[in-house]
Amino acid sequence: MSGHSKWASIKHKKAATDAKKGQLYTKIIKEITMAARIGGGNPDTNAALRVAIAKAREANMPSDNIKNAIKRGIGELPGITYETVNYEGYGPGGVAIMVEALTDNKNRTTAELRNIFSKKGANLAGAGSVSWMFSKKGYILVDKSQSKEEELMGIILEAGAEDMKSSDNNYEITTAVQDLESVKKVLIEKGIIPQVAEMTMMPSSTVKITAPETAKQILSLVEALEEHEDVQQVYSNFDIPDEILELCSVS
Repeated sequence: MSGHSKWASIKHKKAATDAKKGQLYTKIIKEITMAARIGGGNPDTNAALRVAIAKAREANMPSDNIKNAIKRGIGELPGITYETVNYEGYGPGGVAIMVEALTDNKNRTTAELRNIFSKKGANLAGAGSVSWMFSKKGYILVDKSQSKEEELMGIILEAGAEDMKSSDNNYEITTAVQDLESVKKVLIEKGIIPQVAEMTMMPSSTVKITAPETAKQILSLVEALEEHEDVQQVYSNFDIPDEILELCSVS
């Protein structure tokens, strides 16, 4: 969606320079542990684990941390038991919000996230209220300086990607979840380094936001949710044009 590539790039740069590296590591370790618990400890046969391990390596996480997280997931090491909890709601401007969390205390997490929604002018809603708008996909963001459009389209389709869209400065590639890492690998082998490669929830429709103040409120909500220690991912269907995003200060 328009604006999605810009926001994905902003988030990626923030994560790469995030002073709260301990918090970033904690979130990734949770993700690895849960992925291993659900799909087993072999990344060759567990796409979610494969993506989580790639994320850990990009964050320069020590190998022992990754191995121990997998062992906790498959029960070889003791550890805290997490459960996956999804939250749905509406943000400023009527945008849909989906939150994926991993928690050892559902009641605490629910209360804290409800408080964030309320303070930021948003509302939690019931299960299924917005999730029907989203589908899980692999998402790869490539700067236009890396390749010509026709050449890149040929590479990614041969590698198994589903689609590619061109925005002002980037190409946005979508894949099936299980094909994300293989498409990313082919790109890197061709000398094309993605800015972002992640699993995401892509909306079937978007809400265009042209008022800078509303855009700021939405981004403030998303950032506050992402900073919560139990939140793994936040998805939304906002469509904020690049020129409006540039007016919004992102701390």
